[in-house]
Amino acid sequence: MSPSLPSEIPLYQVDAFTSRPFGGNPAAVCPLGSWLPAPLMQKIAAENNLSETAFFVPDAEGFALRWFTPTTEVDLCGHATLASAFVLMTELAPDRQRVVFSTRSGRLIVEKAGDKLTMDFPARPPTQLSTPFPVLAAALGKTPSAVWSARSLVAVFEDAEAVRGLRPDFSKISALDTYGVIATAPGTGSDSDVDFVSRFFAPRQGVQEDPVTGSAHCTLAPYWADRLGRPHLRARQVSSRGGEIDCDLRGDRVSLSGNAVLLIRGTMRLPAEAPVA
Repeated sequence: MSPSLPSEIPLYQVDAFTSRPFGGNPAAVCPLGSWLPAPLMQKIAAENNLSETAFFVPDAEGFALRWFTPTTEVDLCGHATLASAFVLMTELAPDRQRVVFSTRSGRLIVEKAGDKLTMDFPARPPTQLSTPFPVLAAALGKTPSAVWSARSLVAVFEDAEAVRGLRPDFSKISALDTYGVIATAPGTGSDSDVDFVSRFFAPRQGVQEDPVTGSAHCTLAPYWADRLGRPHLRARQVSSRGGEIDCDLRGDRVSLSGNAVLLIRGTMRLPAEAPVA
């Protein structure tokens, strides 16, 4: 073992955007004193085999934060940011009310708000595509009423049941030139207690369907705020695990609020030789 690397690191698993264990989106969180080599962090994320593993280290403003799927490092992840702040505010520093993270997506702030945590994220409003998108319809198994684009494609459907009933072809989604695909619809039927529902598919990032996706709501919140004519929205991601997010559009920023639950607290042993590739 290199003297610059620890022999073991703390590991937490947190279910984010839910108030019940085994709901929401699970994320692994690894607090570090200093960065591990990126290939080693990637292997840790692959070993955890969750949609995201977050690593953070102390910095001048608070903490530097990075996120890894099982196959790649990403530039923004909502649920793993919520999980990281939850670990900091409940496990490591229970008196803390506010966390500042420096990330690839800039400065992200998370604050306690009653029994929830509220994250301040950049908005990513979509633009509507004017041409038909038959390849996307084939990938999702249903034809959306409209298609929009931001970091991911956004397929808009008429009702929540259409989104719940999607049976996507992940090989076809992987062939699309996009980060991921968001499917969304107004809250109708059994989901009429929320403003909109969604699902998120990102097989190109090593995640076929993400249970609850904070970063997708950086695009969904501006879209639905404009469509419904109000900035405060309640959302539900209707994956098999499910989860709920409160959204507030504030100019070019989006506030995303949700609960989190600690499921696992432990230690990961590191290999004697750190991967370098």
